[in-house]
Amino acid sequence: MIKITLILIFIMVFNGGLCMSQPTQNTIEVYDASTNSYVQTKKVEKTAEEWKKILTPLQYDVTRQQGTEAPFTGEYVNNHRKGIYKCAACGLDLFSSEDKFESGTGWPSFTRPINQMNIAYLKDNSLFMSRIEVHCPRCGAHLGHVFDDGPPPTGKRYCINSVALKFVEQK
Repeated sequence: MIKITLILIFIMVFNGGLCMSQPTQNTIEVYDASTNSYVQTKKVEKTAEEWKKILTPLQYDVTRQQGTEAPFTGEYVNNHRKGIYKCAACGLDLFSSEDKFESGTGWPSFTRPINQMNIAYLKDNSLFMSRIEVHCPRCGAHLGHVFDDGPPPTGKRYCINSVALKFVEQK
């Protein structure tokens, strides 16, 4: 009986215990700008039909089908207000206005994400070129691409579609 009890205790300790809250595969850790802290959040998973009900046709094309908006047409290309840019599909904090710069490309550009945990990266070999695609890690929304031709301090240019973003102004 003592052997069984010791084995059960070992299993509980090795697996993190019965009462400890553990992240599941459907949970990720991200940065929350409003609390300036890291939080656990559930991934957002929806069917194509569910996404089509909550996104505009252009938002759906860009965020779910890796499309792009025409340059110089996006709502946030010339936005100079102070605030946070969130994922238009799920509301995750993505970029700060403090890191936005004028790239002249026709899309909102940022030197870095609000936190590295709030961006996912994929290799994109479409259109006969090799690029790094950026996605929302919570809902998988395609946001745009990141390039190595940005200004200091990072040298990065996160070239993001306006329709993939929702801007929340800060006073």
